[in-house]
Amino acid sequence: MSKRVVIIGGGVIGLSAAAECARRGHQVTVIEPSPATRGSSLGNAGMVVPSHFVPLAAPGMVALGLKWMWNPESPFYIQPRLDLSLISWAWRFWQASTTAHVRRCAPLLRDLHTASREAYAKLAATEDFGLVTKGLLMLCKSQHTLDEEADVAARAGDLGIAARVLSAAQVAALDPGITMDVTGGVHYPHDCHLQPERYVGMLEQQIRVASGELLYDTQVTGFQKRTSHLNAAITTKGEIEADQFVLSSGAWSAAMAQQLGLRLPMQAGRGYSVTLSDPVQIPQLCSILTEARVAVTPMGKTLRFGGTMEITRMNVPPQPRRVKGILKAAQDYFPQFERRHFDGIEPWHGLRPCSPDGMPYLGRTQAYDNLVIATGHAMMGLSLAPVTGQIVGQFIDDETPTFDLSLLSPNRYA
Repeated sequence: MSKRVVIIGGGVIGLSAAAECARRGHQVTVIEPSPATRGSSLGNAGMVVPSHFVPLAAPGMVALGLKWMWNPESPFYIQPRLDLSLISWAWRFWQASTTAHVRRCAPLLRDLHTASREAYAKLAATEDFGLVTKGLLMLCKSQHTLDEEADVAARAGDLGIAARVLSAAQVAALDPGITMDVTGGVHYPHDCHLQPERYVGMLEQQIRVASGELLYDTQVTGFQKRTSHLNAAITTKGEIEADQFVLSSGAWSAAMAQQLGLRLPMQAGRGYSVTLSDPVQIPQLCSILTEARVAVTPMGKTLRFGGTMEITRMNVPPQPRRVKGILKAAQDYFPQFERRHFDGIEPWHGLRPCSPDGMPYLGRTQAYDNLVIATGHAMMGLSLAPVTGQIVGQFIDDETPTFDLSLLSPNRYA
C-alpha cells in the first residue's frame, strides 16, 4: 500500500532514502532547509570504499587527536570547549576506540559498503554520475606508514576485500598520468569514485519524475504527535501530515531528535575541499595521502583535494588554516603541483554527522512507531547512501532488513 513518507533532510542520505521510497510506490516529501550546503553531500571526495571497514572510533585515534590538538593544520582536531555534550561524546569515543570494537564493526561495514558499491554499479548502467571503477590507492610517504597499511591490507584480505601492496615503481605504473613522491602504496581494486553533485542531481530528478515533492528552504520547527505516533511535521511552510517519517538531517539530526525527546549523541565534523578546474596533472585513480589523511579524486577534467575532521561547534566559522594543511600535502605527494595552482580557489566546507562510536544510526526507535532514523554516517555518507536508502525502504514497508543492524541501533545511547 502506498504511504505518505516525509524525509527530513535533503542530503545524499535523505535523497537516497526518498528515491528508494518513491521507487517502492510511496508518496514522498523531502524537507531541506539549506539546499545550497546540504551538510557534507556536495563537496566531498566522492569515494565508494569497501576498503574502509574501520570506523572513526579506532585504536590510536585518541592519541592522534591529542598529538594534533595544537597544530592548526592537522587533519584531525577537536576544538576544546566546556560543553557537556562534547565531553560526553568524547568519553564515549574513547570507550569505543578499541580493537574489539573494530573487530565487531568491520564485517558489517564491509557488507554495507559492498552492497552500496553494487548498487552504484547497477545504477551506472542507466545513469551517468561519473562513476569510475578503477580502485583506490593508499599512498604512503614513509616505509613505516607503508608497513602499517600493509597490515591493514592483510586484515582486509582476511575479510575477503582485495588489496595489493605496491612499491613506488608499481604505483607509478598503475597510474602513470601523475608524478608521485611516495615510498609505495596499497591498491584496493574494488573501491571506486563518482561526482557527488551529479549523483545528488540525479536523485532529485528521479524523485520529481516519481511525483515526489522537494521542499527546499523549509525548516522543521516541531511535530504534531500523540504518545508514540507522529502525525505531522510542523514547518515554516505549514503542517505536513504523513504515515511515516525519516530523520536524516546529518549534523543537525541530534537537535531535531531532541525535539522528539530522543537522544542521538552527535558532533559536527567539518571537512574541507578544494577543486582544481584545470590541474597540471590528473590521476586516473582516486587516492588517499595516508600520512596527511587527504583524499584526492579526479572528477571529469577537475581534481578535488579534501580532508580534515574538525570536531567543532556548528556555528564556528571555517578555519582557513585547515585548508593550508591540505594544500601542503598535495604539493608534498604530487611535486608537479605548486601553491600558485590553488590561488583564487574558494574552498568548500561541510559538516559531517559523527556518532561517538563512528557507526551510523539506522533503524526505528523505541519511542515512535512510525519514525526511521538514518544519520551519523560521518565520512561514509556517500559510500553508504544507496544501501542506507534500501534499508530505509525496507523499514517503511515493514520488511526485515537485509543486514543485522544491531550495531547501528538508534536506541544504543537512549
